[in-house]
Amino acid sequence: MGVFCYKVVSLHKFNPLEIKRKAFNKLLSWKESINRKPLLLRGARQVGKSYLAKKLGKTYPQFIELNLEKKADYDIFEKESLAEIISFLFLQKNASPHKETLIFIDEIQENPKAIALLRFFYEDFPDIHVISAGSLLEFALGDIRSFPVGRIEQMAVYPIDFEEFLEASNPSLSEVFQKNPLDATIHTLFLDYFHKYTLVGGMPEVVKKYLTDGNALNLSKIYQNLWQSYSDDVEKYAKNDTEKKILRHILQTAHLETDRIKLQGFGNSNYKSREVGEAFQALQKSKIIQLIYPITSTKLPMLPNLKRSPRLQFLDTGILNYLMGIQAELIINKDLSNFYRGKIIQHIVAQQLESIQDAFFKVPCFWVREKSNSNAEVDIVFSFDSQVVPIEIKSGKTGKMRSLYQFIDESDIHYGIRLHANTFSVEKIKTIENKEFTLINLPYYAAIKMEDVLKYCKENNFL
Repeated sequence: MGVFCYKVVSLHKFNPLEIKRKAFNKLLSWKESINRKPLLLRGARQVGKSYLAKKLGKTYPQFIELNLEKKADYDIFEKESLAEIISFLFLQKNASPHKETLIFIDEIQENPKAIALLRFFYEDFPDIHVISAGSLLEFALGDIRSFPVGRIEQMAVYPIDFEEFLEASNPSLSEVFQKNPLDATIHTLFLDYFHKYTLVGGMPEVVKKYLTDGNALNLSKIYQNLWQSYSDDVEKYAKNDTEKKILRHILQTAHLETDRIKLQGFGNSNYKSREVGEAFQALQKSKIIQLIYPITSTKLPMLPNLKRSPRLQFLDTGILNYLMGIQAELIINKDLSNFYRGKIIQHIVAQQLESIQDAFFKVPCFWVREKSNSNAEVDIVFSFDSQVVPIEIKSGKTGKMRSLYQFIDESDIHYGIRLHANTFSVEKIKTIENKEFTLINLPYYAAIKMEDVLKYCKENNFL
C-alpha cells in the first residue's frame, strides 16, 4: 500500500482473453497442483465456465471437449466402465493416450452417471486432467446415490468482478488497483470505472459487447436473451404446473421489490408463503435469484435467521438494472448512494463480496436486531479475523449511522466500515452509548479488496 510510480493510459484495444483472468489463474494453479483432483466448475449459465475450461485447454498438448447436451457425447458415459469410456474417447477423438491431456465435460448435469464417475478418474486415472462444468447442478445431484465427495474439487464461477472488469477496461489502471486500491490521487478514476461496472454488470457477453463499442444502451438484447434463457431453464425443473406458474410470476415481478420481502402474496399475488418459498428454493439452486436472510447475532457463526424477512439478490446487477429499466438514468446519475435509496450500490457490493467466497452457496448476510419490533439494520456483515464486521453503505454524515452504532454497542468488535463515494480514511468516533470505535471509511470500489484492506488496517494498527 506504499508510495510508487505508475503510468495511466486512456483507452486500449479490448482483448476478450483478458476477461476473467482471476478465475483463470485459479485454473492454472489447479493444473500445476501435485494433489490435483477432477475439478467441477459451479455457477449459473453464461458466467464463463466453458470459456475458462476451453482457454485452459489451449495450454495442453491435447484437449478433448464433450458436451453432454449432445446425444453422441451423452451416450459415451453409458458404457460399462470408465476404462472402456476412456479407450473409446481417445480413439474417437484421434487422441494419443501418451500426451498430457485435458478432458472437459460440459453440461455434466445432463448425465448423473457422468458426475458419479468423476471419482474414478481420481482413483484409477490420476494422470488425466479432468474439468467438468454444469448449470443447475443441484437438481441433478438429487439423482446421484454417491456424490464423489473428497475425490473431486469444486470451484465457484461468478460473473466478472470489478477487478476483472478494470483489467479488461484499462490494464494500467488495473495494475495500480492491484498494488494500491486506496490511492487517493486517482480516486475519481477508480470511481468512474466502478460506476461503469455497476451500470453494465459482470456477465461476460455483456462486458465484451460494452468494452467493444462503449455504448451501454446497445446491451438490451443481450440482457433480454440471458433472462429468457434463465426463465426457460428454471421452468424445466418445476415440480408441477403450479410451481411453474409461481416461478414465472417471481421472475416477472422480483425486480420490483426494492426492500425486504414477504413470501406470502409475493408480488401482489394470492400465492401462499409455502408455495412461494418452494419456488424460491428452485431459484436459489439456479443462482438466478437468492434469498439473503439476516443474522441477529453479532458473533460467529453467522447463522441466518429464517424467521425474519429476507432481501433478494440477483445473479448480476447489470441484469437487475435492465429489468428495472433504469440504465439510462444510471448513466446520468453519478451518486450511487442515493440512487433508488442506495439499493443498487448495496446490491453490487453484495455481488462483489459473494464473488470472493470459495464456497458456492455462501452468500453475504446483513444484520438486524434480535428484537422483532426493532428497525435497526446493518447493510452487510463480513467475517474477518474471527469476528463479524459491520458494513454500512452511506453517503451522509456519521450521525446517520444509528444501526452501525447499535451493532457496535451490542458486540465485542471495536471497528466498523462505512462504504461511500469518498476516499479512504480512518477516524475514531463514539456510539450513542459512548463506546469509542474505529470507523474505516472505504470507497465503494474497494469492497472487492475487503480482506486485503482489513489486513492492511490491522498491520498499520488502525484496528
